[in-house]
Amino acid sequence: MEPIEYLWKDRKRFLGLPLSFTRYRLSEDRLFCETGFFNIKSDEVLLYRVRDLRLTLNLAQRIFGVGTICVVSSDKSIPHLDLKNIKNPRMVKELIHSNVEAAKDKRRMRTTEVLSGENGDAHPEDDDDDSDLDEIEI
Repeated sequence: MEPIEYLWKDRKRFLGLPLSFTRYRLSEDRLFCETGFFNIKSDEVLLYRVRDLRLTLNLAQRIFGVGTICVVSSDKSIPHLDLKNIKNPRMVKELIHSNVEAAKDKRRMRTTEVLSGENGDAHPEDDDDDSDLDEIEI
C-alpha cells in the first residue's frame, strides 16, 4: 500500500502558533482531521460529499493571520467539520473547493437544488422530505 500524498497540511493554531494536537490534511479525494495525543481520533470526509464551504474570520483570527473553514457535507457521521485557526484560510478554502469539484467530476457526481414553485411547495406529494439537495450521477 502506497502512502497518501497530501496536498496541504496544517495544525490548529493558538495565537498563530501550531501548539495543538489537532492536525488537518487534504489529499486529492479526502479531507482528514486527527485530534489527540494519547487517544487519537481520526475523521475523514470524502471530497465528493462536500456540499458547502464557509470561511469565518473574527478579529482575533485576523490579527494572527488565521481563520476557520466550515465544511458541510452529506456524510452521515461527519456532516459538519470545522478546520479551526488555520494559516492562509482563503487559499486553503480555494484549494479544497477546486479539489471538491475535481472529485465530483471524477465520480461524475453533481448536486442539484430543488426549486420551489409559486406556493412554496416543490413537490406537494412529498411534504415529509426536508432535503432541498439531491446528488445525482451523470
